[in-house]
Amino acid sequence: MLEDFLYALQSFRRNKTRTFLSLLGVIIGVASVIVITSMGSSSTKQVQDTFGSAGLDVVNITGGRMTRGRNAALQLNESFGTDLFNNVPDIKKVWYKNNLGATLAYGESSSSVSCSAIETGYLEMYRMELESGDFFNVTDNEEGVQKIILSHDTAQDFFPAGDAVGKAVKLVVGKVTFGFEVIGVLKEQTSGMENGSAYIPRGFYSKKIKPNPNADDVMVQAVSNQKATELVSVITDYCTEKSGSEYAVRVTSMQSMMDQMSEITNTMSMMLSAIAAISLLVGGIGIMNIMIVTVTERKQEIGIRKALGASPADIRQQFLVESASITLIGGIIGVLAGIIVSLGVEWVQKQAFIINLNACWVAFLFSVFVGIFFGLNPASRAAKLDPVVALSGE
Repeated sequence: MLEDFLYALQSFRRNKTRTFLSLLGVIIGVASVIVITSMGSSSTKQVQDTFGSAGLDVVNITGGRMTRGRNAALQLNESFGTDLFNNVPDIKKVWYKNNLGATLAYGESSSSVSCSAIETGYLEMYRMELESGDFFNVTDNEEGVQKIILSHDTAQDFFPAGDAVGKAVKLVVGKVTFGFEVIGVLKEQTSGMENGSAYIPRGFYSKKIKPNPNADDVMVQAVSNQKATELVSVITDYCTEKSGSEYAVRVTSMQSMMDQMSEITNTMSMMLSAIAAISLLVGGIGIMNIMIVTVTERKQEIGIRKALGASPADIRQQFLVESASITLIGGIIGVLAGIIVSLGVEWVQKQAFIINLNACWVAFLFSVFVGIFFGLNPASRAAKLDPVVALSGE
C-alpha cells in the first residue's frame, strides 16, 4: 500500500492541474465545515462571557399578566416564597427584590436611576464585588437604615474623583425625598444579568416607601447551575397548579437562556456544516470522473501489470489508494485552511478563537471516506479490465 501511495504521488506530479482541481472541492468542503463550527463555538463562548458565570444558579420569578378580564398573577410575598421553598426540591435560598424608578441627586447634579431594594447578601449571591466600602449587613436590612450602594458607572457620574463612600445623597421617589449615606461602590460589571444603578435595603423600602409590599421579583437560588434549568419548568408547573393559570408568573433563568442559545447555535452550525459538506460530495463526484478518465488513459499500464501477474485486487487497491490519497491531502490542507480562516474571521470580529477538534477529525475522515467511496467504481472498472483488451487499447 505504501508503494501504491508513492506511485500515486508521482501520478499527481505528472498531472498537476488535474490534481489541483480534484483537491479544490475537498479543501473548500473541509475548510467550510471547520470555519462554521469554529464560529459557532466562538459565538457560544462569547454569549457565556457576556452572561458570566455569576447568577447561573438563579431562577427569576416575576408577576404574570391579566388574562380574560382577571389578574392571573400570584402574590409574590414571603408566604409564596416559603411555600415554594417547602414544596419544590433543589432550592437553596429564596430572595426578594423590588424595583423603583427614582432620581438620585448630589449637590447640583441629579439623574434618573434604576434603583433596587434588596436583601442582605443579594449582591454577594451574584458574586458582585466592591470597589470601595461595604455591603449591607443584616442589621441594615432589619432596621431599614438609609444607606445606599452605587454601581461603578453611577458613582463615576456623581463622584468622578472616586470619593463616593461616606457622602450623603438624595433619592427622590415620586414626590418624596429621602436622604441616604453611600456605604459602597461596586466594581465595574462586564457580565451578568444584575445591572442596577443603585441599591437600598429592602427593609427601608417596606417601611418607608411601600409598607408590606409584594416583591417585584423573587429570585430562587438553585443548589447547582444544572438544577437551575430544571427548576424553571418545575416552578412554572407548581405556580400553574397553585393559581390555576399558566399566566400566573414568568419564570426565567440565565442558565436556561444560555442552554437555549447554545442549542440554537449548535443546531445552526450542524445545518450549515451539512450544507458545506455537500461541496465534499461534489468534489467526490469530480474525483470519480477524473479517476474514470485516468483508468481509460492507463489501460496499457493496467494490462502490463496484469500480464506480469497482478491480481484484480492489486489493481483495485492501486486506484483506491490513489483516489483516497487525493482526499487525504485535500483534507489536511482543508483543515489547515479552515483554522487559518477561522483565526482571521474571529480576529476581525474580536471573538475568542475556538477550534472544534471533533469537527476537524470528522471533516478530515469524511473527506477520506469520500475519496474511497467515489474511487471504488473506477477502481473496480480497472480491476475488471481484460489484459488482452487493455494491452490493445491506445
